[in-house]
Amino acid sequence: MKVLLTGATGFTGSHLLAQLRERGITPRCLVRATSDVSSLRDVELAHGDLGDADSLARALDGVDVLLNTASIGFGHGPALVAAAKTAGVARAIFISTSAIFTSLNAKTKSVRIAAEQAIRDSGLRYTIVRPTMIYGTERDRNMIRLIRFVQRWPVMPVIGSGEHLQQPVYVDDVARAVLLALDHDVAIGREYNIAGREPLTFNAVIDTVARLLGRRVRKLHLPVAPVLAPLQLAERVGLKLPVKAEQIRRLNENKAFDYSDAARDLGYAPLSFEEGIAREVATSS
Repeated sequence: MKVLLTGATGFTGSHLLAQLRERGITPRCLVRATSDVSSLRDVELAHGDLGDADSLARALDGVDVLLNTASIGFGHGPALVAAAKTAGVARAIFISTSAIFTSLNAKTKSVRIAAEQAIRDSGLRYTIVRPTMIYGTERDRNMIRLIRFVQRWPVMPVIGSGEHLQQPVYVDDVARAVLLALDHDVAIGREYNIAGREPLTFNAVIDTVARLLGRRVRKLHLPVAPVLAPLQLAERVGLKLPVKAEQIRRLNENKAFDYSDAARDLGYAPLSFEEGIAREVATSS
């Protein structure tokens, strides 16, 4: 079985690569000329770009399985789908995101939705996997920032009530879900939400991180509107701040997702947040 892995140097892709290697599968990895490939030892590299049809054709030549962990939010999804179909790829699994269900109209939302439709319409034997917010190591860009903040400061500002639900998913669980989808033919033509074991509030997330770090942290709740307005103004004039208005809005909507279809069809059984974040805390201390 010849596998092409996109996004192998990225956060999720690197963990999927590790799990493929554990199975004795050495994939071909599509990488840009500017990518740091120091972690991609003993794999076949296909140099190219998702926006370049010729390099996609070369990368997909002779490939049986496409595992796409590269973002489909940049507009390259339909071209990759078309290239995979032309190459006669027998099986394709695409990572999308549960963010397409958000009430917020993020810039990439319509692009991702269009990419998913191109996948459905392609005739490929596809599966779409939609993880929630992925965490698990210093590369996650989300929980690691919270960990660092709690390590340094005794007061944690929370914009809003902190009672809206979220359901972060551990990175190795996402990689495992991709391979479970590959293992099970029932997943062909299906789409799955992939989330952590249970939803919890942002307040509970903070409390869990603080407890695991042995820290006492006071949560300072601030009203949304007075904070959001100046953030939006700062962004309009081009100022770069540590927190974006969209992040504040996301924290103030519920993001709990039912993954029972993945549990039933694939045997997907994710870690709890406490189990997953304990691993991240242990490796980041």
